[in-house]
Amino acid sequence: MPEQVLHDFLYVGIFLLIGILFAISPIIVSSLIGGRSAGEKRSETYESGMPTIGSAWIQFSVSYYIFALIFLAFDVDVLYLFPVALAYNQGFVIRDFVAIVIFIGILSLAIVYAWRKGVFLWEKKR
Repeated sequence: MPEQVLHDFLYVGIFLLIGILFAISPIIVSSLIGGRSAGEKRSETYESGMPTIGSAWIQFSVSYYIFALIFLAFDVDVLYLFPVALAYNQGFVIRDFVAIVIFIGILSLAIVYAWRKGVFLWEKKR
């Protein structure tokens, strides 16, 4: 392997280790500093300082979940558009533009489909 490729893998490995340390260190610090408690209050549900009323097992409309999934999908798709926008004017301008238009067109079809299915209607169903 060329030396540059090994350096690239080294950088990726270093960033991976730093990311793992950033993820694990708060857990370790909180377990060392934080105290342990046991008792009946520990197993109760905490709801913004208010005592809970009734069961927490209520059914929500599936449209809430579908709306959240659509938001998540479009959020991730927008993240893919940023690198394309940065590299846009560096070569195949027409091909890149056509690819972006097709990508956004497919996303628009998903919005139209969800709209036709009534996902964006917030009526209370009884």
